[in-house]
Amino acid sequence: MNRPIKRSLTLKGHRTSVSLEDEFWQCFREISDSKGMPINALAADIDAERELDIGLAGAIRLYVLRHYKSAAEGTEK
Repeated sequence: MNRPIKRSLTLKGHRTSVSLEDEFWQCFREISDSKGMPINALAADIDAERELDIGLAGAIRLYVLRHYKSAAEGTEK
């Protein structure tokens, strides 16, 4: 895996950035495309549901992991 790269997102009208590895970013984009959602909208949903002690980048990584784990188990949402 490569080092994290800082990426820009817009959440609730405000610009923010997250540092994600290319592999996680590409998977995150694939998920947003498969859901027919803009990546900023999916990031906003993840942001709204994350625990306060977990950063946005970590929450996105966990979301990606859970998405593909559920898909592998046949329980994808």
